[in-house]
Amino acid sequence: MAEGYSRLYTRGMLYLRSIAPRTEAAFPEGYPFDVPLVRALEGLEFRSSVTFLVGENGSGKSTLMEAIAAGVGSITVGGVDVSRDPTLGSARRLAEHLRFAWARRTRRGFYMRAEDFFNFAQRINHLRQDLADDAEDAESRYSGYGRLLATSSLRGQKAALEKSYGDLHANSHGEGFLKLFQSRFVPGGLYLLDEPEAPLSPLRQLTFLALLKDMVDQQAQFIIATHSPIILAFPGASILSCDQAPIREVPYDELEHVRLTRDFLQNPQAFLRHL
Repeated sequence: MAEGYSRLYTRGMLYLRSIAPRTEAAFPEGYPFDVPLVRALEGLEFRSSVTFLVGENGSGKSTLMEAIAAGVGSITVGGVDVSRDPTLGSARRLAEHLRFAWARRTRRGFYMRAEDFFNFAQRINHLRQDLADDAEDAESRYSGYGRLLATSSLRGQKAALEKSYGDLHANSHGEGFLKLFQSRFVPGGLYLLDEPEAPLSPLRQLTFLALLKDMVDQQAQFIIATHSPIILAFPGASILSCDQAPIREVPYDELEHVRLTRDFLQNPQAFLRHL
């Protein structure tokens, strides 16, 4: 990849610069501190506007993502807030033992897991229905100017939701996922995304890459855990492998995900004949 081409895609602002253990003392015993990736963590620098964490399930990359979300005080989309989610208690404990170095602090952005999308879609559609029901109730309870004022406000809120999100359940999962990103991404944010490719077809992953470029150009920073060779190909991104401790930066062409996918596509029968 040409250097100038890569630089085009990595313009933007670095907000979170690094994370590291707070002291040189060893982490406490027990989960999540006994995860090899965590136990070997000496420090992690973010050098690009887009950083990928890649590794097999169970490698610890999602644990690290959760701890970053807790440490930076990220809001969530669809799930329970990071500070209150009972499933993220271990992530909050890990975050307390980490030091977060900022180049410039931002309060914009969010943390999102693929499964949170479905909670978010359900919440938006319930809110739409509640607003519609309240508008019908106002029609029957009030008259004159009071009815006009109440119904106009409620229908205006419903119209605004529909304009931003549409019917997230009516769309395909991929369409709804992209619609959510298009509606919630704002310039100057720090976005922590855990496996965003889950509901996306290969074509929609390319659309996601275009959206990623647009937001990087608007001074956004992304830290993304992914398995997708398509998303990992984003030019100029930093790719950190979590498969071995300590974490290390790996070139795209050396990733096992990439080599295996490429080998399979070039000669699928070489793999399938063993089935």
